[in-house]
Amino acid sequence: MTLTVGIIGAGRIGKIHVDNLRRIPQVRVKSVSDVAIAHLEEWAKEKQIEILTANYQDILNDPEINAVFICSPTTTHANLIKESASAGKHIFCEKPVSFSVEETEEALEAVEKACVKLQVGFNRRFDPNFRKIRELVQAGEIGTPHILRITSRDPQPPGIDYIKTSGGLFMDMAIHDFDMARYIMGSEVVEVYANGAVLVDPAIGEAGDIDTAIISLKFTNGALGVIDNSRQAVYGYDQRLEIFGDKGSAQADNNRANTVEVSTAQHVFKEKPLYFFLERYTQAYIDEVNEFVTAIVENKEVICSGRDGLQAERIAKAARKSLEIGGPVQLQPADQSAVSINL
Repeated sequence: MTLTVGIIGAGRIGKIHVDNLRRIPQVRVKSVSDVAIAHLEEWAKEKQIEILTANYQDILNDPEINAVFICSPTTTHANLIKESASAGKHIFCEKPVSFSVEETEEALEAVEKACVKLQVGFNRRFDPNFRKIRELVQAGEIGTPHILRITSRDPQPPGIDYIKTSGGLFMDMAIHDFDMARYIMGSEVVEVYANGAVLVDPAIGEAGDIDTAIISLKFTNGALGVIDNSRQAVYGYDQRLEIFGDKGSAQADNNRANTVEVSTAQHVFKEKPLYFFLERYTQAYIDEVNEFVTAIVENKEVICSGRDGLQAERIAKAARKSLEIGGPVQLQPADQSAVSINL
């Protein structure tokens, strides 16, 4: 079976997906749409894209296209999911699905009604190190989980224009960590307590956001979690994780250019972490599209579903509310169909 794909949005992440999809023998990347296509013509020719269009409807109306990748701005995701599902296309959508829990729920209802697959782009689930940690937890190697610690720090903050439209640190950045917490723990979050500050750039605060956060989580299985976020780690992209249980612990350290450690009388030296997410998660981006394609071709469940995306959004909303009220926010323990206070 050849899977014919259309890409909606040809920014940085859309181009990454094109490159990774072209590695897969049974995939044909037929069409790419973007609101500004003039500067994409040479790129599209180089990548052997058959159709370059400014109208995404050309992709949805093409009967040859089996699946779409939604790589456009977040504010467009929910409607594009609904339209793609109505057109009978399988869907890969970048995170988050939307900034609104209600809009996300509507999009998921459309997917369910159309009986198509939806995978959300939480690429860190596909990182080989983090996947190994999950396997160890599921196999009982560390026993009953007690504490999860996630460190996630960017090397430098994004531009202020991006900050203003990003949905905030919890929805834009920490949402990856909320998904990772659920993925590693295999348990839902029932309480969120967030503290935040503006310590990197005052302009971020003036834009209504924070750049530094500590987030405490409680899970249905009784375990605790701690996430620390910063928009600026001057030494590189700091991505670490530790799970501690009654039989031991497991840790995933940063990826580095090499693992050589030099020890002398003057110093002990090793390479800094890889600088940014494109380097750190190269393999994860490859693996997530491979597994999406496999899910369609072999009719399997996707690894990161629309519900996973919805749950991460709910935690992000609760974190924002916690920051505003200065206290913990409870989430419903059963299905988290609502947060116990109005978000």
